[in-house]
Amino acid sequence: MWWCQPEPVSGSVCTVARAMAGAAALALLALPFTAHASHASESEPPTHSTLPGAVVNGQIVNEISLVLDREGVLHAEERIAFGGGGPEEFTREFVIREPYDTDHDRLYRLSGLKAVNGEGAPVEVATSENGTVLTADIAVAGASEVVLDYTVEGTAGQLGDRLELEWTAVGGYSLPVDETKVTVDAERPPLALSCAAGDPRSSIYCTSSDMGGHQALIARFLQADLGAGQTLSIVVSYPGSAARSAHILSKNWSLTSAFAITPATGSVFGLLLVVLVGGLVVLIRVRGRDERALRAEARLGDHAPVEEGGGTLRFHPPDDVHPGQIGTLIDEQADVVDITATVLDLAVRGYLTIEELPHEHFASVDWLLERAGRRGEQDLLPYEQLLLDALFYDRDSIRLSELGEGFAQRLAGVRNELYRDMVRLRWFARKPNLERNQWTTTGIGLTVFGVVTTIVLATYTSAAFTGLAIVIAGAAVTVGAQYMPAKTRLGSAVFAHTLGFRAYLHRAGVEDIPPGRRVQLFSRYLPYAIIFDNVERWARILAAAGSEEEAELPWYHGPENWGLDDFADSIKTFTLTLSGVISNTRQFRALG
Repeated sequence: MWWCQPEPVSGSVCTVARAMAGAAALALLALPFTAHASHASESEPPTHSTLPGAVVNGQIVNEISLVLDREGVLHAEERIAFGGGGPEEFTREFVIREPYDTDHDRLYRLSGLKAVNGEGAPVEVATSENGTVLTADIAVAGASEVVLDYTVEGTAGQLGDRLELEWTAVGGYSLPVDETKVTVDAERPPLALSCAAGDPRSSIYCTSSDMGGHQALIARFLQADLGAGQTLSIVVSYPGSAARSAHILSKNWSLTSAFAITPATGSVFGLLLVVLVGGLVVLIRVRGRDERALRAEARLGDHAPVEEGGGTLRFHPPDDVHPGQIGTLIDEQADVVDITATVLDLAVRGYLTIEELPHEHFASVDWLLERAGRRGEQDLLPYEQLLLDALFYDRDSIRLSELGEGFAQRLAGVRNELYRDMVRLRWFARKPNLERNQWTTTGIGLTVFGVVTTIVLATYTSAAFTGLAIVIAGAAVTVGAQYMPAKTRLGSAVFAHTLGFRAYLHRAGVEDIPPGRRVQLFSRYLPYAIIFDNVERWARILAAAGSEEEAELPWYHGPENWGLDDFADSIKTFTLTLSGVISNTRQFRALG
């Protein structure tokens, strides 16, 4: 932008042509106006300027007089003259917001806007804003002159050791204006000035500017032929003591500024993260972590699960736990594996038989499940009885392929009873699924609260970064909910025995059990091997023992030409198919 400053000796005016401000020819053409301006300023009071002249018919001329007071408030008077009479309505626009830097906008507060005509009668002015521009619709009603009065705050701001007044004196007209004259007065004389005119954000210098003659007491600007919608911006530099710096800045919203990482936001973020996540870790250790049994407890279960009774060996698992109970105790969830292992355990114990149906090679396999009779079922645990009823549902036999959504719906009661068993046996203080769901809900709620808090902080502050700590903490609680169910001391001891039992099944061999009892006892091992993910190994051990003892499995029957050599593959396929039937049902997947 061009600056115009007084000469140190002569104090002559500076006149700049709109297109080629430095060209000598246009400077010569501007001399008559300069001479006239100098003469006029010398004949007028030193701190006021009057720009007289008759308005030609059809022309519009606007004379704007601005006075900057000591408080940095700009007082304005505009005289808009319409040659031959004005239109019914004339619109004048004022820029009230414009970019200042990457993070701020500069605001101009315009107030007290009123209008009268040439005879002093009030003129109606309707205003509206769109955020950056205030539009004043003036009901001219054919008057030849309208006078506007208003004040503007925010035009003066400190720049180094100077005070700089910056204002878009004309934010736009609704009609072309032939001549716009602006004078700016203050308690101290100007040091430099500049202007720009044309389309918004134009950098083209205005028609002319000067400092009011050799005394350089006021700033004057002239713009000819200002088109509709075009603007005239002025800048005047004063000594720093001329007025109070009163520019107004509004912080802009941006993703970068909203999530600004500052010492303050970083400290709050770190504090929240330590308190929330650290508290969760402590809570998991105190409330949700198992009371670890001693290694000696684990050794109590690390042996063959048999005992002498009546002159023979009987199966006796550690703490007399059943496969479904062990599975729920280990991972604190009654899941597909637990249900599958319990079905196989019921078969091994004689409550149902599994018959592999004939099938072509590479064709899909199906099995027929038959209830062995209700005698002895009174000894079943509640969840085992519910599972048996869920399988057959008042029938004595059913194909595996016929189990569907109805079966999965009935499994809800089985799982709930398994969880209830955990409390009945005093392995958990509360049902694990309820404990887990409660903490999951808390975590989700905390995450949602953190997201909402972050959005609110991002909208109204620059501290949104701190809200992320709550989101992270909520996510941590949601994930940590899986570890919150708390085993009691008794539950931890049983858990340790179970780990010892698992270690035994992973290393034990056929030689641990004397011949003659291997098929029966290894059959009892098999459901537990499903829980411990070791079913294929024990299926082969069982098949080898059966072949050696020339024994048959009373609970599993194959088709014609099927032998125990095929058992390992058959039982593996059966468990995978049953698990698939259970897990592929929508109702089962939705259960907690």
